[in-house]
Parts: sequence; structure tokens; C-alpha cells
Amino acid sequence: MPKNLVIVESPAKAKTIEQFLGKDYVVKSSFGHIRDLPKKGLNIDTDNNFTPKYEISQDKKKVVSELKKIAKISDDVILASDEDREGEAIAWHLTQALKLDPLKAKRIVFHEITKPAIEEAIKNPRTVDLHLVDAQQARRVLDRIVGYELSPLLWKKVRTGLSAGRVQSVAVRLIVEREREIRSFTPKSSFKISAEFIHEDNHIPATLDKTMASYEQARQWLEKTASAVFIVTGVSTKPSRRSPSAPFTTSTLQQEASRRLGFSVRQTMTIAQRLYEAGSITYMRTDSTLLSGLALNTIGLYIQSKFGTNYHAKRQFKTKNQSAQEAHEAIRPTDVNTKSINGDTATQKLYDLIWQRTVASQMSDARISRSEIDIDISNQTEKFVAKGEVLEFDGFMKVYGGAKEDVILPLLKNDDQLTLDTLRAKEQFSRSPARYSEASLVRKLEELGIGRPSTYAPTISTIQTRGYVEKTDLEGVSRKVRGLILKNSQLNETEDEESTGNDRAKLLPTSIAEVTTDFLTKYFPTIVDYDFTAKAEEDFDAIALGKEPWHKMIAKFYKQFHPIIEKTNSVSRHEVSQARLVGNDPKTDQPIYARFGRFGPMLQRGETTDENKPEFAPMPEGETIETVNLNQALAMFQLPREVGKTDDGQDIIANIGRFGPYIKVGDKAISIKGHDPHSISKDTAVTLYEEKLKKDAEKNIKEFSSGIKVLKGPYGPYITNGKKNARIAKDIDPTTITEEQAQDILNKAPSKKQRFRKRKAK
Repeated sequence: MPKNLVIVESPAKAKTIEQFLGKDYVVKSSFGHIRDLPKKGLNIDTDNNFTPKYEISQDKKKVVSELKKIAKISDDVILASDEDREGEAIAWHLTQALKLDPLKAKRIVFHEITKPAIEEAIKNPRTVDLHLVDAQQARRVLDRIVGYELSPLLWKKVRTGLSAGRVQSVAVRLIVEREREIRSFTPKSSFKISAEFIHEDNHIPATLDKTMASYEQARQWLEKTASAVFIVTGVSTKPSRRSPSAPFTTSTLQQEASRRLGFSVRQTMTIAQRLYEAGSITYMRTDSTLLSGLALNTIGLYIQSKFGTNYHAKRQFKTKNQSAQEAHEAIRPTDVNTKSINGDTATQKLYDLIWQRTVASQMSDARISRSEIDIDISNQTEKFVAKGEVLEFDGFMKVYGGAKEDVILPLLKNDDQLTLDTLRAKEQFSRSPARYSEASLVRKLEELGIGRPSTYAPTISTIQTRGYVEKTDLEGVSRKVRGLILKNSQLNETEDEESTGNDRAKLLPTSIAEVTTDFLTKYFPTIVDYDFTAKAEEDFDAIALGKEPWHKMIAKFYKQFHPIIEKTNSVSRHEVSQARLVGNDPKTDQPIYARFGRFGPMLQRGETTDENKPEFAPMPEGETIETVNLNQALAMFQLPREVGKTDDGQDIIANIGRFGPYIKVGDKAISIKGHDPHSISKDTAVTLYEEKLKKDAEKNIKEFSSGIKVLKGPYGPYITNGKKNARIAKDIDPTTITEEQAQDILNKAPSKKQRFRKRKAK
């Protein structure tokens, strides 16, 4: 019979901790939260201090039943969930489900899952911190109120299946506003002047300290400078230092894992969770950059033994956020002497990154010698500047961040005359604001004080699954870059091409994101207000410190929020659709609008108030409500277009659908991606149709009168009745299968697993 029951959140964590405790302890997992608000309904008593109505989740009833049985025969129940607000809430919910007194129940916390840390925690239990529980409860209740009252309104006014939330709606707004900045940005051209000088067989690259505004100005400047004398007027060498960054917090780990390893925010947090539960790193949800005294000493000894005492510099970094929620350490290895851990390649890479960053934070500055040479131009007011940089001592760069190649300048002195070898002017363009990646969005949210480390990954995942944002690669467009080269007194023009606008894994807003953001900004400015959302986090911190009752904060918000919900119910869907007048049809003089409809962005010709109903057409591929022009819109109203007839007399109709351009012949739709439905020829259309018929014929091996088919699939032959598929064993010839055999194989095949499907708009 166990004397002590220890309850943690996850089975992996339970397995690791059980290794450190003796036979007097049994360690069980709650598998996360065991109680929550029911999925259906608000379940918050708005007339009684916003009391939430929790219930034990259906999938946790068996877990709770087992925990109750063990708790009854145990001397002590020890709650060992994570040390943050979410973990504190899990511990409190366990006291409610197991009928324990939260003011007496033993609660232990630890930053790392190691034997010394667990033993120390067992010796020093505390009770459940109800202030932290209240802070988590306030967040949960506020998010439920916003989601439950605002999401149905979005369903009615914008599109079915949408959701809204404090952090997610602000994140979407940031992405929408950035994309609009990019669209309205006009790049400006200027010309950068560079030169290469020679002095005693040494080549010295230098850059002019000013750019030229125009091509003509650059040309005139080069022509005049061709006859100049170039004299060294200043030589300086200055020592410089580069210091290491602080150990990782949750957000800096997410950003650096994205930049260095290409990991998504969710992937980073999933792997970090595994590393923590395996006892390899400290707790991975933290705003703290502090390291414990023991960690500082251990890391210091490691650096001194491996690299030498001159590489060690003990540091304690200041933490920006001093909230009660995150009063623990930075993310670090639990044992700095462990350089390699068990796991797949991605797990090892993330551990390496954490190890390197932690060790580097306690290493000496890198010492750099920076040199600069000023070069005077006899007939110009500007000057050239040559810069060099030499790494003299690598310091922390030995383990984190490689140094660039040294740029060594020759020894020169004032009044030395340089010989001009080449003079260049190259066109450059100002850059638009950068689109957000997952990592840069995390950085922006953190700068604004919006959300907390634990919210970033689920927020970014939600705005993508809900269709507000797409993570995509963008192909650049080619543009011409003009230039001039002066060499041997000859001035020649150059013209190159460069690609601009290439983007990888960037977050782009969809049309639904723009319409939803405009709707929320107009009618619910508080919800998407950056300051309000950040202030809410400060309020949660105040609640966690016991400075404010949580229900008062909710009451203050609800008093403003709920009346707007009731008022906004009267807003028409047409008003929400943000229709933009593109222009008038020159033939009919009817207005053409770009607007958002139930199924996405579309074009409308005519007014809804006219006697004749307006006509509708899809949006041209690659265009949005804000970018489509009149000519593009008029072309879309020419579809569907009759291309011609097949050899057997069937009509060929070209059109654009949900999945792009296509032709339709009878009941067959054939994709014509890469072809324009406005101009595709009859011959091309017939060829694509015949190719489709041939492909379908090759796919069909057999077809029976009952509707059962034997087909050739990408993974081999299979049988289908339209509702269920069954693979055919390799030792069976699919051409010899009878109808009875096919039915028997279908009957024995496992049923299809139910998958989550997005609800279609009605």
C-alpha cells in the first residue's frame, strides 16, 4: 500500500520522477487538466460574480476515479504540477475533484526534473497558491466570454466557423496591418557608390559616405570624380567587444529555434516539453533569464576546465518581466556536462541550441579590433570610408555564433595617396516592412506585452487552422538594376536583374482576416486594441500577486463588452462585407464591387436594391478585395466561356472554381492550371480532356454492376464502393478478382477513421 501519492500532469514526467522516489511513493499522471468549462454554452454565472461552472471532462472520469482510489489508501497526496499559473490551476482542480482542502493539501514545485530537485521539493511542500489560481481563472473566464459571445456574431455577420479571442484577434490584426503597409509601399531608388583603390599592391575596398538620389546624379558624380586625387586623411583602430546574449526564455527560444533551425513555434515547444519531462532541461515556460547559484558555479567550472579561465565570465542577466507567474529560472540544461542526449535529430538540435546558449552566457566577451580609413576626394565634398574588422579573441563565440571572415586593411598613414582602380554606382531600392514569420510575430507580441510564453504557440496555430492566416513561401518578381562602372577612364553602363519579394515561411492574412479585423476594429475596438490586451496581462499579474479580486476585473470588462454585442446584432452582413467600388461596367453602367461573401472574396455587378438581382463572379487568382482593378473584374464576368465542342459534339466550358481554372465537358471537370480560361484554345482544351479520359481509363481495372470498383491508386490497386476503401494484398492479381471476392475484401477491411472536418458555410 503506497504511503504517498504524487500527481503530475503527464505520463512522461511521472515516469521520470518515479525513478527518483523510493517504494513509499507512487507517481500518477492527471493527463493535464481534469476539469474545465463544458464545451457547449457559456457556463459562467454573469449574475453571481462570474462564477465558472466546471465539470470533469468526459475523457478524464476514469483517471479521476483511479486517483480517488489511490488517494483514499495513501497517507499523503502531493500535487506536483508545473510551477506556473496553469500548473497551479491543475493542482487546485485536483483538490476539488479529490475532495482535498487546498489550504492543507501538499503542493510541491521544481524547476528541473532531477533527483536533487525532486528530493528538495518533497522536503519543502507548500499549499496551493490561490492567487495564481485566480489569475488563471480570470484568463479562462475572460477568454470564454469573448469567444462565446463574439464568435457567434462573426458566424452570423462574416462567415460560419470563425472564432475570436483577445490574443488571437490582435495577432491577426498585426499581420493584416503589416500586409497593408507592404501593399501601399512604393520602393524608392538610389545609387550606392563604391570604389576599389590600390596602394603598394594592396587592394582597398571603400564605400562613399553618401548615396545619390538619381541615375543622372550618379553619372555626373562619377564623371567628375574620374580626374580626382585620393588622399588618406584619417586612420583609426579601435578595440571593440561583443557580449553574449542571455540564456533562453520561452519567446527567445522560439525565435532562435526558428532562425537557426527552421522550427515552427509549436514544434519548438513540443520538443522542449519532451526534453523537460525527460529531465534534460529546466522548465520551458518562463520569462526569466536568471540562473541559480548552483547552475552558475557548475557552468563556470565546466568552462574553465574545457576552455581555460580566460574564457569564463560569471554573469547574472536581469529579467525584464518580474511577474509572479514566472519567478523561476531561464531555460538551461539540467547538467551542463551532458552534451548529448537520446532522441531524434530535431530533439538533439534543440538541446544543442539550449546548451550552447547557456554556456555562452557565462563566457568572456569576444574582442574585436575595428579599423577605419577616411579617404578624401580632391574635387568632391564627400569622402570614401574603408572598414576592417579582426577578431582578436573569440570568447563566447567559441561555442555560440561563428565569427565572420576577418577584413584586414593594409597599414596606411595620413597623406598617403591612393590609386583608383574601379569606381562603381549601383542602383538600390528601399525595402518595404518585412512580413511576419512565426518567430518575428512572437517577438512583436512580446514587445507589446501581449500574451504570455504559454499562449504564443497555440495562438499562432489557431489563427492558421481557423483560416485567418496562411504560412507560405512567396516567389519574388524580377526587376532591372542599373549601374555604372568607371575603369581605366572609361565609363560604362550596366544593367542586371535581381529578384525581389522572395519570402519563405511568412504569415499572410487571408481575405477573411481582413474583413474580420475591419469588423472588430470598427465595432469592438477594445478587443483588438494593443494597449487593452497588454493591460489585461498586467491585470492578471496583479491578481496573481493578490492585489485585485479576479471577478472585479471581469465585471469591469463585461460592463463595456456585452452592450456592444447586443447593439452589433443589428448590423447587416452587407455592411460587414466591406464592399469596395471597383468601377462601372462600360456597357451597362452597372457598378462592380469587390466584396466578401459567404464563401470568400468575390465580385458583384449591380446593386442588391435593383429589380434584377446582381450577378456574381469569382475573384481573379492572386488578387484581393483591395487590389483587383476594373479590367480584371470585367474579364471575370465573361466566364463561364464556351470554348468549342469535342469530336463527339459535347460542349467545352471554361471557368474558374474554388480550386482554380478548369474546363467542363459533360459531368467531368478537368483542371487547366497554367492556362487562362479566357483564352484557352479549343485544341488545347480537347487535348487536356482526352488526357483526362485516358488517365481515368488506366485507373479503372474493373467495375461491377453493384457499383464496386477495382482501381489503380498511387499506393497500389484497391477496391472501393464509394464509401469504403480496401487495399488488395500483393499476392492477389487485381484483374482476376470477382465481385464476390471484392465484397468479401471490403467487408473485412477496417472502417475509415473519423477525421475532423471544417464546417461548411451555409
